[in-house]
Amino acid sequence: MLLALCHEIVIDPRTNQYNSASPDELALVNAAKQFGLEFKKRDFEDNFVIYDRQKDVEYKYKLKNNCEFTSTRKR
Repeated sequence: MLLALCHEIVIDPRTNQYNSASPDELALVNAAKQFGLEFKKRDFEDNFVIYDRQKDVEYKYKLKNNCEFTSTRKR
């Protein structure tokens, strides 16, 4: 579940594909999708919507905080 939630990925509305500045985030979200937990969208309230294929249910999680990657934080 965490692989499907902890990222800054957006979905291109034209192609319905994931877009990310980080290839690592993209790989982790795609791995979660292979395991049955698909990131569907961020809704208008900035909730992450995750679809669980095994249980056929959607979950919503509220984004509480974001520690963005910076060159200072990298050090």
